[in-house]
Amino acid sequence: MNQAVAIRIQGTIQGVGFRPFIWQLAKRYQLCGDVCNDGSGVLIRAYPIPDLQRFTQDLRMHAPPLSDVQNVGWQFFHWHQPPPNFSIRASCLDGSQTAIAPDAATCPECLAEIFSPTSHRYRYPFTTCTHCGPRFSVIEALPYDRERTTLHEFPLCSDCLSEYHSPDNRRFHAESTACPDCGPKLIWLDHSPHVRHLDPLATALATLQEGKIILLKGLGGFHLVCDATNEQTLATLRQRKQRVSKPFALMVPNHQWLAKLVVPEQLAVAHRLLSSSAAPIGLFRRRIDAPIASLVAPRLDELGLIYPSNPLHHLIAREFNRPLVLTSANQSALAPMLDDEHVWETLGPLVDGMLGHNRKIVTRVDDSLLRLDHQQQAVLLRRSRGYVPQSSLMDEVLMLAAPLLAMGADLKNTFALARNREVILSAHFGDLTSLSVQNQYQQAIEHYLKLYQLHPEHIVIDAHPGYYSHQIGRMLAEQLNAQVVKVYHHHAHVAAAMVEAQVKANQQVVGICLDGLGMGPNGTWWGGECLVADYQSFEHVGGLPAVALPGANLAARQPWRNLLAQWLAFVPNWSERWPNDLADCPVQPLSAAIARQVNSPLASSAGRLFDAVAAYLGCSPRVLDYEGQAAISLEQLAMQVSSLPTSLTMALVPCGDQYYLDMTDFWQQWLSVKGSRAQKAWLFHDALANGFAQLALKVADARRIETIVLCGGVMNNLLLRSRFEYYLKSKRVICARQYPCGDGGLALGQAAIGAAQLQI
Repeated sequence: MNQAVAIRIQGTIQGVGFRPFIWQLAKRYQLCGDVCNDGSGVLIRAYPIPDLQRFTQDLRMHAPPLSDVQNVGWQFFHWHQPPPNFSIRASCLDGSQTAIAPDAATCPECLAEIFSPTSHRYRYPFTTCTHCGPRFSVIEALPYDRERTTLHEFPLCSDCLSEYHSPDNRRFHAESTACPDCGPKLIWLDHSPHVRHLDPLATALATLQEGKIILLKGLGGFHLVCDATNEQTLATLRQRKQRVSKPFALMVPNHQWLAKLVVPEQLAVAHRLLSSSAAPIGLFRRRIDAPIASLVAPRLDELGLIYPSNPLHHLIAREFNRPLVLTSANQSALAPMLDDEHVWETLGPLVDGMLGHNRKIVTRVDDSLLRLDHQQQAVLLRRSRGYVPQSSLMDEVLMLAAPLLAMGADLKNTFALARNREVILSAHFGDLTSLSVQNQYQQAIEHYLKLYQLHPEHIVIDAHPGYYSHQIGRMLAEQLNAQVVKVYHHHAHVAAAMVEAQVKANQQVVGICLDGLGMGPNGTWWGGECLVADYQSFEHVGGLPAVALPGANLAARQPWRNLLAQWLAFVPNWSERWPNDLADCPVQPLSAAIARQVNSPLASSAGRLFDAVAAYLGCSPRVLDYEGQAAISLEQLAMQVSSLPTSLTMALVPCGDQYYLDMTDFWQQWLSVKGSRAQKAWLFHDALANGFAQLALKVADARRIETIVLCGGVMNNLLLRSRFEYYLKSKRVICARQYPCGDGGLALGQAAIGAAQLQI
């Protein structure tokens, strides 16, 4: 009998060239045995037994760039007849516990191939290897092998098979590999059905050069694409897409063009972030002389920029050699479409052609979005392609005995799966207000559960009974015979930031949670709260006083309504101060409706307070074109400040055991300031941060709490975040960076709270 060792490796190790790497490592150590993928990760069987400490160290230090080794363990066994060499075994199917790699941007080696005239893959738009290309977006089942991806429809040719089986080739067991002879093909469609296009890529480029708009099929969805320097083309795109002013993202061909668009002080960081394997969209401050159409991002100081992330993007960008609009191809409030025929039938009339391909899309994956804070650090606003489905670990005390599904919220929805200590947050879905998004949401939940082979025994839902996610969660719980765990919205916001910062389960924090709206206990509407919380429970200790939301949902679209509500509550003789440019607003009938409590629920919403201030300063339209438009404009206005005439404080008013910000005092001080619009905008941000910081410090000191959490969608305002950090510098301050601090990260917190409450 021969003593051997079985080495179990867990983490993101499938689809990243890990088995070929182990094969090469085993050869170096002169080992016999084998390596295979299975549902728990990668399993190595080795004989003779190597120096395990040195072998493990080499394994971790030299692992493939896209891998993430989270755990290595081993056990010894007797191997009756070890093989004479080391080989890669076929994958073993069992319960799926392995991590899946995100899609990765094109690597330098593949990029060199597609632009080398002597390469077999010259100008081939689906070139990939073990270091780059689609992963999560093409997987249909685990373990990760070609027959369980969308590439199974494209059998490898003899040349690709030779590379696939050659250990010294970077395509050794690269499951998404392909070439012009055996892989997917481009397709061009336009409104001339009788014209045959021999070169779809050349036709698409010619169409773009003519100032026209095309549909472009990617890895996880479709984009609308056009010349970002052509003013007339942008006007046509906005008219066809019915998108008045919401900014478009731009694909930038190279660093030289990036330098023409981004201010010098952010250029190096922008290039580094956009060049990463995740290839996100980044928001960066624009140069005043940026040579692009004014309609790309009207009246905004930041541009959303992305580098080409796949070979097709690279081919288009290099030849076009100007920035291109790259925006999701969906109609307003509807889900992005994934089926070629449906896309062409629906959006074909809006474009001049479509550059597609014959590889199907099984998983919707939007572009991720980040922004730089005042310290030039990246903050994720939307977490999707390039990051999903990377997981986070909860505190070990929250270890789950059975799988859990957290449904998320109805805005900026993501959901989460939790097993043991691991939480896997889904890709971004957006708002669950349309039937098409709801359908994709349900289909994605089914896909994730099938992919990870999980049967959740607990389903966590937001407390709001009107949320679609709440209702579907209850329906799924009934179908799966699962226990329902109800979680309050703002508690989940706090918990999400705690998970990212690895706060322990026995630790309390003070949470400052500022957002648009969420349901609190007893049917209250919250949005500007201070909580004392751990993962299991929370206590409300104060925040903003509640005011009316005139017209309910209309208040989120028309900022002037919130100004009226604030002034009715806190500004005596408000009608004498009412802005002239809002004089024709129907304030008298709306005031009467508020007085009679007609369709005017009370809410302590920080988001609507921002809208009110923006309306007074005239930096937002009467009717918003997109969510957050007023707050974005207000932050941008405040950032123009070079000096301040005074400073303001936000007093606290005690109410039993709680404290509320004195908004009567604030409005009196703020309206009396003799300063510019920009100065008043900055003073508002500063006063709000000052008031909440006073409240948080008072509570934290009284209870000997050292950690303060900043969370909620309003914390995407980086000026506000920086002022909070200034006033709270005596404490440990945490705010999400790797996950969205708004509703896009809510399911992460829901999962942690659900796990904590199940420990009771």
